[in-house]
Amino acid sequence: MTSPLLDLAADPFDLFTTWMADAKAHEPNDPNAMALATATAEGRPSVRMILLKGADRRGFVFYTNLNSRKAAELKANPHAALLFHWKSIRRQIRIEGPVEPVTPAEADAYFASRSRISRLGAIASNQSHPLADRAVFEKAVADLEARYPDPEAIIPRPANWSGFRLVPQHFEFWQDRPYRLHDRAVWERAPGGWRTERLYP
Repeated sequence: MTSPLLDLAADPFDLFTTWMADAKAHEPNDPNAMALATATAEGRPSVRMILLKGADRRGFVFYTNLNSRKAAELKANPHAALLFHWKSIRRQIRIEGPVEPVTPAEADAYFASRSRISRLGAIASNQSHPLADRAVFEKAVADLEARYPDPEAIIPRPANWSGFRLVPQHFEFWQDRPYRLHDRAVWERAPGGWRTERLYP
């Protein structure tokens, strides 16, 4: 069934929420997966798949080790782009904008919500840095398990682990239509609201 054409009068946050709900109903695995593109201060790009962990009108939140490549690039060049691609519903959304750190309270709350082993793994991992032997990482996790044997123990968030919020300035919604006559529209932040236009496929 072909989706109706995009409504240029729609609020982009509301449209994102609707499409994400559709993805959660139909995408078999990780509907919150997204590609995150960052760049160095010199403009050299890199991209990786990560998971969206929060979305509201303030922006789109993800978490990482602050010593990782993505965090270093965001510190040097605090602008990024996201891409959601849902093959099951034949839609994608591109989002671009500046990036800012989340508050310590937000990071603490999300870290506490993770599974125990995920929290220990975040502490043990020197993300993006060379690992000479997998056994070194596994031993670090095992040592932390021994240090925090109680499943209900409070495991403090490490100082080098937190999150970022992308504040959207640009949305592009794309949906498949027959014969590659796809439907594309953009929402660009402007004084007092959003400027919208349809694009050729």
